[in-house]
Amino acid sequence: MKKLALHWQILIGMAAGVVFALILTNFEWGAGFVSDWIKPFGTIFINALKLIAVPLILGSLIKGISDLKDISQLSKMGTRTIGIYVVTTIIAVTIGLLVVNLIKPGNAITQETQQDLIASYEGDASGVKANADKQREAGPLQALEDLVPENIFAAAGDNANMLQVIFFAIFFGIGLILIPEKTAKPVKDFFDGFNEVILKMIDLIMLTAPYGVFALLAALVVESPSTDLFTALAMYGGTVLLGLALMIGIYVLLVWIFTKNKPSFFINGIAPAQLLAFSTSSSAATLPVTMERVEEHMGVSREVTSFVLPIGATINMDGTSLYQAVAAVFIAQAFGMDLSIAAQLGIIATATLASIGSAAVPGAGMVMLVIVLAQAGIPEAGLALIFAVDRPLDMCRTMVNVTGDAAVSLMVGKSVGKMGPPNVKEWDDEYHPEPETIKEEEKA
Repeated sequence: MKKLALHWQILIGMAAGVVFALILTNFEWGAGFVSDWIKPFGTIFINALKLIAVPLILGSLIKGISDLKDISQLSKMGTRTIGIYVVTTIIAVTIGLLVVNLIKPGNAITQETQQDLIASYEGDASGVKANADKQREAGPLQALEDLVPENIFAAAGDNANMLQVIFFAIFFGIGLILIPEKTAKPVKDFFDGFNEVILKMIDLIMLTAPYGVFALLAALVVESPSTDLFTALAMYGGTVLLGLALMIGIYVLLVWIFTKNKPSFFINGIAPAQLLAFSTSSSAATLPVTMERVEEHMGVSREVTSFVLPIGATINMDGTSLYQAVAAVFIAQAFGMDLSIAAQLGIIATATLASIGSAAVPGAGMVMLVIVLAQAGIPEAGLALIFAVDRPLDMCRTMVNVTGDAAVSLMVGKSVGKMGPPNVKEWDDEYHPEPETIKEEEKA
């Protein structure tokens, strides 16, 4: 009997988690049972993925850069990667502004609902605002200063410092390129083996993915706010989801134009990573699976995936940027504010830059949203209006973030000639099947 595909297993786990939680909520003890006995397994699953995020980035990025053999290849790939990431982020923010101005979801929020939500979530909004104030008070070059860690072991001890880990890995990889090949070989061999071990650990963790997402979705259902709040903010949530769906359509179109692959090729290839991103709300936690899907199921060279995807998981937050644009205008509409074209252009610039500094962990976009709101002159207290539905939307925008990383990886891989047939794990500078292999495949 053919084994069920991973994305179907994850989807079944998600559905079963929702149904299980809905049944238990009918019992007085149900919510407590899920929180005490089911949710911990979801937390363990996420922790296992986060556990290997830093080792994965160190191993794969150092290996990927050192395999480039010269600095010119790194410069070429890096320029294209950053350029495409910036362009897709601007497209995402623009789509967000277009849909929110057309639908105007803020006009559906009554004043009574506003006051109830603000009273319920005022404490949460204050905490997020305090974190954002610290970032705003920093100097103009603070982001550049924070990029260079004073201690790599301290930086590696916190997944929020992923940019610092990436900086060290790139710096280390460049050092390997510049020293004699004979001297570098033992170090490269170590990281080759190290990388293979991490990839095998990913395979083992993914065996538990259906059970992990079951626990995560069950916990989400029993901890969600009341349905009345979801009803009051349905138009806002629908606007965000429409924008995110359009952005996925943009990715499919770009992949089709650049790589000539059918939409089904891309969607089927990235589906398990999308579902995992939806369940965990973390691009960093999903990174191991994203790399595996893009490399082994879509045929992108490991040289490309190990460079493009770790960077994308840290700085390419298209879904988050789109959400920030929609949320900012929605809050302004809810408060009766009419944003000018200049203010909305400012939102595009701020949201694009804010996405670069947004950590690849659940809820990070909310902190960056405060900066976007302040730039546009929108009251930060309006954050309380969207707390009720932020969690499910966070899951959806993380799915878009991961999809964008994969799409850019395919485009970069095609542009630098590092893309071949799926399930090819070993690459030379170009993929050339041996004549004997071709004959054997033709006979089969």
